[in-house]
Order: sequence, then structure tokens, then C-alpha cells
Amino acid sequence: MELDIVNIEGKKTGKKAKLDDTVFGIEPNDHAVYLDVKQHRANVRQGTHKSKERGEITGSRRKIKKQKGTGTARAGDIKNPIFRGGGRAFGPRPRTYDSKLNKKVKRLARRSALSTMAKDGKIMILDSINMETPKTSTFSKILGDLEMNGKKSLFVLSEKNDNVLLSSRNIQNTAVTTATQLNTYDILNCHGLIIAQDAIEHIERSLKS
Repeated sequence: MELDIVNIEGKKTGKKAKLDDTVFGIEPNDHAVYLDVKQHRANVRQGTHKSKERGEITGSRRKIKKQKGTGTARAGDIKNPIFRGGGRAFGPRPRTYDSKLNKKVKRLARRSALSTMAKDGKIMILDSINMETPKTSTFSKILGDLEMNGKKSLFVLSEKNDNVLLSSRNIQNTAVTTATQLNTYDILNCHGLIIAQDAIEHIERSLKS
């Protein structure tokens, strides 16, 4: 598969990037994508939810009324879960949602996601994106030239670039990542995947191994 290479002004440079069909042209495996996205979303959960149970509520343990003869349900102390302000029965406790997924399945999921984006024509190859100083207005102009204003976009660089990252972080629906940090969820959660030309080699090398 070959795609035209464009510059930051959105104009074709006359060059083409050759993409490896084993990474960008496979038949997508939907189940692998589901497993990888599910794991990613679970792993970012904090799991710090907590509610107090009856043993953790401050209050008297005195039995508030007699067991029988009241015509209402029996009740123990004021911390009973049936009372307002009482402890919650079987409430949430801190836990981890982390799960394990085999590396081969994760690589298959990322190849499937990239192939889906390539098939839908949502991948753009950028010759380079270098910024001498962080400037949001400059990055916003780049988005406009690439016709990505108001759309979810993900820029993939070969290595971390602080100037590009700082310039983009105040712009809504725009994210910047590196080839080594690329994941299935981020790929599918955008309308346009803008990949720097020098990042293609890193992506293909990591997903073919």
C-alpha cells in the first residue's frame, strides 16, 4: 500500500510512503481489537471507590427498639444498612481492574486497527513536524491546513517532542503520541491518524516482531 506524503501545509510533496501490508493491510480481527480495547479501558481505571460499611460508621451499638411487637421490621443498631446514614451493605471497596493480554494478541489488535483506518482512508503521512518553540496558534494552523479542525486527530511521532506536545495539549480533540506508545484504543478513537514519515519504520518494526 502506498500513500501520498504531505507537508504541514496540507500539500502533496510528490513523494509516496510504502506501507507494509502485514501491518496496514491485514483482514481486521474484531475479537482481538475488542480484547485489547477492553484491557486498555480497564487498566486506566483507578479503582479507588470506597463506601463505609456498618462496621466503619461512627455510632452507638445499642439496639434501638425491641425485637418484636412494633409492627415494623426488626432492627439492630443505628448503623443498620436499612437506615439513612447507616453503613452500606456490600459496598464497593478499593480494587485493581488490571488484566493480562498476550503480546501477540495486542500486536494483532493494533495491526487490525491500523488496517481498518487505512482501509477507510483515515491515515495521513506527514513528511515532518518540527517546532522550534511551543505555540498553540501554530499547531492550530497546521490542523486547519490538514483539514482536521473540529475533528478528533492523533499525531504519531517517531520520538517525544516537547514543543509539539505543549503546542497541542490545549486544543480539544487533538492528541500527540509516539510510535512506541501507540495503542489500539487511541487509533480507533480518532477521525484522522496523522503519522510522521520517520515513525512508520518504528511502527512496522514493533508490530512485525
